[in-house]
Amino acid sequence: MQHSEGFLQLVNAAKARIKQTTVDTVSARLRAGEKLTLLDVREDNEWQRGHIPGSVHLAKGIIERDIEQKFPSKDRELILYCGGGFRSALAADALQQMGYTNVMSMDGGWREWNEKNLPLER
Repeated sequence: MQHSEGFLQLVNAAKARIKQTTVDTVSARLRAGEKLTLLDVREDNEWQRGHIPGSVHLAKGIIERDIEQKFPSKDRELILYCGGGFRSALAADALQQMGYTNVMSMDGGWREWNEKNLPLER
């Protein structure tokens, strides 16, 4: 997908303010048995087509509204992912502004997860 210049500027500014992780790092941590909190911020129809096993769905359109009820601890590690790492970066930036201190975006997102043939749920 070709993204507009304005959108890319917004995403790049957010990425400069947040922590990011990689698909490889998340996958390795899961294989090592770590219990991670993965938040899928994609749209409902994207989630229904498949998602990372054990992840929680909080679409970007509602995450700010619902996050404090789902995850009240602001220091809990939260790893956000979307299709490629753009929407999750924006959502991570918003959560940081809300006081969450241990939130990060998974660069490469669902697309890279699939390209590497990693486990998924439907």
